[in-house]
Amino acid sequence: MNLKTSSLENPACGSSVTVRLVWKPDFKYKRSKIGCIKGYKRRFWHGDNFHRGDDEMPGRVVTLIEEDDACTWGVAFEVTGSQVEESLKYLNVREAVRGGYLTQVVEFYPQGVNQSPVQALVYIATPDNPIYLGPASTEEIAAQIAVCKGKSGHNIEYLLRLAEFMRVSCPDVDDPHLFSIEKAVLAIIRPILLAG
Repeated sequence: MNLKTSSLENPACGSSVTVRLVWKPDFKYKRSKIGCIKGYKRRFWHGDNFHRGDDEMPGRVVTLIEEDDACTWGVAFEVTGSQVEESLKYLNVREAVRGGYLTQVVEFYPQGVNQSPVQALVYIATPDNPIYLGPASTEEIAAQIAVCKGKSGHNIEYLLRLAEFMRVSCPDVDDPHLFSIEKAVLAIIRPILLAG
């Protein structure tokens, strides 16, 4: 059994985490914890041609980019027993097959005092992925997010719910990349909403 699977089956560290699923995991889990992973930053650099876009207009979703000084906040979902196999099967389709993400085991640091880190599985899109979009200006990313829609809904919803999660669950954490894109998207859609 590989490290990624065995780390999830160990009850002492039975967590699966992905910072992309902070508001809609869509699988059964025992409990969740807010916390962070170190050495990664979150960026809207990955394309999505299924959930938040299509082949002609891929949406922009987040991935993790390695950076020594970075810390990315999200949610760890603890899965146990039959939940391990079920969640990995579901996530493999959602993240790896449809999204092209790779898995990696990292240390997850739960929020709070005297919390020990646990091993967690994360999903990371790399530049080798055919739908990886890479860096772009805040305005370019916002323009793309503002118009894209996929089978799971509008790309705007994905952005706004992630920003809302950060404000509510991690109010002391600044995420300039996320919040600058949110501000730019709202500037694009505000005139449309006011006109309607």
